[in-house]
Amino acid sequence: MSPTGRPKGEYRSAQHEGTPVSAHDLRAAGAVASVNGVPLNDTAESLPDDELRQRACTELLRQAAMRAGLLSGDDPAPVAGAISEAAAHAIEALLDREIAVPEPSEDACRRHYAAHAARFARGERVHLRHVLFAVTPGVDVTALRQRAEACLVDLRARSRDEAIDGADRFAAAARELSNCPSGAEGGTLGWLTAADCAPEFAREVFGDATVGVLPRLVHSRFGLHVVEVLAREPGLQPAFETVSAGILQSLRQQAFATAVRQYVQMLAGQAAIDGVALEGAATPLVQ
Repeated sequence: MSPTGRPKGEYRSAQHEGTPVSAHDLRAAGAVASVNGVPLNDTAESLPDDELRQRACTELLRQAAMRAGLLSGDDPAPVAGAISEAAAHAIEALLDREIAVPEPSEDACRRHYAAHAARFARGERVHLRHVLFAVTPGVDVTALRQRAEACLVDLRARSRDEAIDGADRFAAAARELSNCPSGAEGGTLGWLTAADCAPEFAREVFGDATVGVLPRLVHSRFGLHVVEVLAREPGLQPAFETVSAGILQSLRQQAFATAVRQYVQMLAGQAAIDGVALEGAATPLVQ
């Protein structure tokens, strides 16, 4: 844990979340991006945009730690995106010093609880089926996403027709396209609770009232999912007091992530960045 109680390395997920990227395509052979002259990749690497963006944000923080005297000026440049252990500690120290996040009030926690009541329900069950577009080593993620999005658009558009002709187009798509064994059964996953699913999948599916084909792709460690909710059984609503500690931690993390994004935007506005576009600010944003 860091001195502020944040898990070490938490900045890595917060630093680039929601940061816009240009359409610049670094998949072209020989394209190299840099921050103040420090390369982020080599000519042999073909990086997805989010990985390149993360490297750029980390390098901005590493260089800021050097300027602050928290890291030696001869710290080695990252290799394939990996920074030194000293740089990782220095970045944590930099953020502890530069970023002050106010403690969420009880009123803010109660408002969050009221606005997201369904997310805290316990015992909620959802009857699901899906079409999985699996992300596997060497797969062209851009082409995979395009196929998944085309499937999603088609199934949402055609769902209205099924009430007329009785055709089960979702099941047909799952049998033809899904990389999950459930495809042979029309994509059915049966009745599931949040505990039955990967956390990132559960966050997208549970705590909502939507029934039918969900309007956007669901991302998980397994790939991209087109998901249809066939039915929902609501769970029991816990008292605020039983979930308040979790809400407090969640709001702290959200505030920290926002502050880090703003701080990185400020650094980006003061840096010479080539090959990847980060939203920059000319003046400090973190109070």
